[in-house]
Amino acid sequence: MKIDLLVAEIGSTTTVINAFKNMQIAPAFIGQGQAPTSVIEGDVNIGLKAAINNLKENLGILELEYNELIATSSAAGGLKMTVHGLVYDMTVRAAKEAALGAGANIKFITSGKLRKLDLKKIEEIKPNIILIAGGVDYGERETALYNSELIANLNLDIPVIYAGNIENHDEIKEIFKDKKTELYIVENVYPEIDQLNVEPTRKIIQQVFEKHIIHAPGMTKIREMVTGNIVPTPGAVMKASELLYDRIGDLVTIDVGGATTDVHSVTEGSEEINRMLISPEPKAKRTVEGDLGVYVNAKNIIEGIGEDDLIKKLGVSKEKLDCLISGIKPIPESEDEVRFIETLTEYACVTAIKRHAGTLKNLYGPSGKMTFAEGKDLTSVKYVIGTGGALTRLPRRTEILKNIPHSNNGMELLPNPDVNVLIDNHYIMASLGVMSYRYPDAAIKLLYDSLGINMKEE
Repeated sequence: MKIDLLVAEIGSTTTVINAFKNMQIAPAFIGQGQAPTSVIEGDVNIGLKAAINNLKENLGILELEYNELIATSSAAGGLKMTVHGLVYDMTVRAAKEAALGAGANIKFITSGKLRKLDLKKIEEIKPNIILIAGGVDYGERETALYNSELIANLNLDIPVIYAGNIENHDEIKEIFKDKKTELYIVENVYPEIDQLNVEPTRKIIQQVFEKHIIHAPGMTKIREMVTGNIVPTPGAVMKASELLYDRIGDLVTIDVGGATTDVHSVTEGSEEINRMLISPEPKAKRTVEGDLGVYVNAKNIIEGIGEDDLIKKLGVSKEKLDCLISGIKPIPESEDEVRFIETLTEYACVTAIKRHAGTLKNLYGPSGKMTFAEGKDLTSVKYVIGTGGALTRLPRRTEILKNIPHSNNGMELLPNPDVNVLIDNHYIMASLGVMSYRYPDAAIKLLYDSLGINMKEE
């Protein structure tokens, strides 16, 4: 059997392969396979080939050929980055937004001048990319230059992206001249006070990741099979979300996994709230909650809910709850296990989106009460989209997402109760994000199919 396009999602624990045909005329999703990721063996191709074999079994075929193979990856720690800027609430925050939106897993953030222990930590982390920012254009210059000197003197074989004050470009080039470090210079992420410019940095981060991912542990042979793009999995989900935004409007995508919960929002917010904001927010924003996972980090959610409340919600005995906790599985099987994971998933969704969303705050002064807004405004969001293992497979997935607005304490900038809920039923959103770089029309058509949107009624 000949497949037009295979898209691999190479995760930390599982590799999923999705098959598609008729990319130019009538694109269709035709099957999925999966297998354990083989990072430990030092060659992810082992897991990739096993996932393809599982796809063949699911399709009932013995032989499979393909024209193209592209991929997303969060294996080997995903896209590990460190971010170094001037003032935390300004250039550091802008750089952080750029890195997260590109799909990065940020391991270390500093503001101001680097210290010896900071440099030691960078060496210990061994990031895939180091991002240096600092100073608005034609503003403060010294901190970014000082930090660049120190990082350049480490002479690491790690790409560095400079996204700070435009006046430093020539000196930055001179600092990294003749070093092992590969330097990339992009537009300032914070060119003026209260102005974010994160998109140029996001694009270059993903380009650098794709070029250097083969150097990550276990990824050295990835190019033997993959013929096209490789992007960070969270970055692919964001790309798919942005593609949808251009067609259906303001949205939030929630991805609940075994270890983390990611929230991606694409919205300008309402005019009313924008007038009240004390600092700018990017149109496309990603947050990742590393403590909210329904398998690896389930204990954090259980502690957050409380065992007494879990017993009440599930209607089970203390002994039964202890059994569910001690026997938690990546994929629940029994009815009790499903209800248990659904409860954890709902807590993860509500907690993650509340951390992602902004709030209204009251300030009392001589002229009376003033209300201002801080953080991301989700009140104009029309759609909440569920993806990831939990939100594409659990029976109550739609109800879980519908309950999010009702958790509002009245001061949170959450979606309204009339928001529409969509589910990535085929669990292919990340695959379609990377597909869209080459086949944007096919990706949107397949997204609509998976989400149950009728293109004619759009």
